[in-house]
Amino acid sequence: MCSGPLLGKILIFALPLMLSSILQLLFNAADIIVVGRFVGHQALAAVGSTSSLINLLINVFIGFSVGTNVMTARFYGSGNTKDISEVVHTSIMFSIICGVILIFLGIFLSKPLLSLMGTPEDVLDQAALYMKVYFSGMPIIMLYNFGTAIFRAIGDTRRPLYYLAAAGALNIIMNVIFVTQFGMGVEGVALATVLSQILSSGLIVRALIKTDGPYKLELKKLKINGRKLVQIMKIGLPAGMQGAIFSISNVLIQSSINLFGSVAVAGNTAAANIEGFVYMAMNAFYQTALSFTSQNYGAGQFGRVKRIMWVCLACVTVTGLVLGSSAYIFGHQLLGIYSSDAEVIEYGIVRILIICVPYFLCGLMDVMVGCIRGLGYSFMPMVVSLAGACGLRIVWIFTIFRWHQTLQTLYFSYPVTWFITAACHFVCFWILYKKLAPSTERLIKNKSLGI
Repeated sequence: MCSGPLLGKILIFALPLMLSSILQLLFNAADIIVVGRFVGHQALAAVGSTSSLINLLINVFIGFSVGTNVMTARFYGSGNTKDISEVVHTSIMFSIICGVILIFLGIFLSKPLLSLMGTPEDVLDQAALYMKVYFSGMPIIMLYNFGTAIFRAIGDTRRPLYYLAAAGALNIIMNVIFVTQFGMGVEGVALATVLSQILSSGLIVRALIKTDGPYKLELKKLKINGRKLVQIMKIGLPAGMQGAIFSISNVLIQSSINLFGSVAVAGNTAAANIEGFVYMAMNAFYQTALSFTSQNYGAGQFGRVKRIMWVCLACVTVTGLVLGSSAYIFGHQLLGIYSSDAEVIEYGIVRILIICVPYFLCGLMDVMVGCIRGLGYSFMPMVVSLAGACGLRIVWIFTIFRWHQTLQTLYFSYPVTWFITAACHFVCFWILYKKLAPSTERLIKNKSLGI
């Protein structure tokens, strides 16, 4: 990451990461497709109505894995093997603790929160059941997320891809068997997801144990290092809080969508799942910007940071425009995979046109966040994102949407807030870059002189 031309290395790093993210999304897509085709639009709506609430409950904990990524990459770039080991063992232990906490949150809060969101009565019980089964596997899911963050930090995005591919294939097979052969509904697809995640997490842990690198996992060393946990949380907590508050705005939007009935919820669910593939492809460049910036900053290669930003911005723009436009062009065919109901498909097309086509704006926003966090600043992008993407979106719901209550009005809140927030992040990055450049150049000069 720290020498040579950037474009090829960024693409080599991002492509397996992109495929891994898309495969992970296939877990949820397989759930939605199987219940939509074999159970009905109510089951489809039940699974879809849980996504924003699931994200709300887990995003704070997932955010900590960003701290793991940044700190591991920084120590790896500077060659501090002892620090790498302490971060790895602290992160794995912490991931298990986070997962146990989430089991209780998911089981006891799912139905009350779904009711509070105004989930349609005809899908409420199925949605709550799906969440309870899904959250029973949270320690495994957290372990996978923190483990892959370690591999990304050291530049290995291929092994997580292979492990996730195996788990994804298992998930699809079990989905079909549980629903079509055993007569299970939403609980069957949730159980299939949990069981398949056990495979991918097990493979990740095995790889960490078998490696001879400085990130080797030794079970006897599993413990929380207080100093390293603070460093991880300094980066990860703002990232997690940002994700959680993003989810609050999405919960409000989901609650507004629920007003239009279960058919509209089903169409929104299918379209949002298709969007997810575009988002995950773009998100690979956020992760790339984060890891490349962290390693180069740790290695004292500050001059490459600006070039990393420009290359990642160009890549995410092309990816977002091509995939987002393709999703709309082939929208009817893609939505038809999820449901054969013509009304469900038409509701989905509305969302894809307004959100998916300009989705590259979200990619630009995320890449800038990755660059800023890679420099060790996590609080600033959190504040900007909360004020821009979240705050403005909430204001939109209570003003413009209340004035004109249509799905189109609701969906337009996304591209408008992405554009404003991306512009603010861009300004913040340049302020930080100019602030850090002189001190970094001075440090490099002193090192070369042996001072």
